[in-house]
Amino acid sequence: MKKIFLSIALTLITLTSMAQSTARKFIVNVTPDGASTLISFLPAADKATGKAVVICPGGGYGMLCMDYEGTNWSEFFNSQGIACFVLKYRLPHGDRSLPFSDAENSIKILRDSAAVWHLNPYDIGIMGSSAGGHLASTISTHADYAHRPNFSILFYPVISMDPKKGHAGSTRNLFGKDKMYDKDLIQEYSNDKQVVSHLTPPAIILMTNDDVAVPPVTNGVAYYSAMRNCGNDCAMYIYPTGNHGFGYRSDFKYHDQMLGDLTKWLEELPSPKSDAVRVACIGNSITDGARIDMKDLKGYPAQLQQILGAGYNVKNFGVSGCTMLKKGNFPYMNRLAWRDAQAFNPNIVVIKLGTNDSKAVNWQYGAEFKQDMQSMIDTLKLLPSKPKIYLALPIVANCEVKNEGSINNEVIEKEIIPIIYKVAKKNKLKIIDMRDDMNREELLSNDGIHPNVKGAGVMAKDVATAITQ
Repeated sequence: MKKIFLSIALTLITLTSMAQSTARKFIVNVTPDGASTLISFLPAADKATGKAVVICPGGGYGMLCMDYEGTNWSEFFNSQGIACFVLKYRLPHGDRSLPFSDAENSIKILRDSAAVWHLNPYDIGIMGSSAGGHLASTISTHADYAHRPNFSILFYPVISMDPKKGHAGSTRNLFGKDKMYDKDLIQEYSNDKQVVSHLTPPAIILMTNDDVAVPPVTNGVAYYSAMRNCGNDCAMYIYPTGNHGFGYRSDFKYHDQMLGDLTKWLEELPSPKSDAVRVACIGNSITDGARIDMKDLKGYPAQLQQILGAGYNVKNFGVSGCTMLKKGNFPYMNRLAWRDAQAFNPNIVVIKLGTNDSKAVNWQYGAEFKQDMQSMIDTLKLLPSKPKIYLALPIVANCEVKNEGSINNEVIEKEIIPIIYKVAKKNKLKIIDMRDDMNREELLSNDGIHPNVKGAGVMAKDVATAITQ
């Protein structure tokens, strides 16, 4: 009998302790009229990690499952020091801008209130289940930098807007019955087709193999594949059974395992310090990490982060094929990465462009290279952070010139590099020259220009040395 009473007492103590994880609960209006709100659950200030998550319940864009796909998650997150905000978003009824704007504004509200709510503005995530997973993945792939989350948690998400591949009801409710077969809309909001290297945030996808409502292969698996193919950080867990909509239901056979998987992923997820020195790596495919598998983990900016440590927040804004030249065939300053790099408001910027400019198809506009580089520098100088700017010289291109689409090392050495030196002198900027260090066959892929993982490590060391001297 004493053992029974002891067991009951321990259980009550545990439940009481869990109930105390939420230090404050309140509601915030997302829209002025209160049609969209955030049900907010904050952990105690001394327990807060700074991490926060906006939760988008599912319901096929026709209703909201606010409990087991929403508020029931609050204790799970608060007990880990993670703030939790359950979004009651407006249902679209054919107007997709309603839920999209509610989710975007929620992310912005959290960042704007970070100091008051003890949040880290660089560690704000989004979570969604089913159609809520589509909403979460849409904000992850379509929103601008200020409204885009830092990580995504997707439960059995609707990813495809093709009624035959995703969930017909969600498509109909989001687009309206008359547009549910619109090919352009389906393409734009099938979010596996909108993933971008480095810019789409890390994600974890959790679903079941026997889900008949939202087929895993054409939805969650498709999103994972797109993330993996882009080299982005992504994890996927597929449980044998449980069908659709298990959420936080305790009767889900793999409930405890699922919570453990999610907890471990959150623990391992990089969480940059809110006051870390922000480093923006701007460049072409060499910065992007082309030909490096899992480049978000092994490319030169990722290895630079490892070298510099927690006091720095390094972001990869490299885009393969880009030119400094505005009239080039793929100008960097026309890309989303350039807008994101500015919005990042970096303290340090490393610019490594010029390799693709050497191609004949681009260098016909070479007379404008200097002014275009100056234009980029002037834009960066106007940022509130007043960043320190480094100009990295293009590495030696050990590839043969074959046509106007080929990189020309002679143009790089005799024309582009002298211009970079002149621009650096005019603006009193430091040059990072890694040409000698990188001019070794074992550091490059077989095309003679793109670094392999080892080469990316050498680049990272050279850049780290320049930054920390």
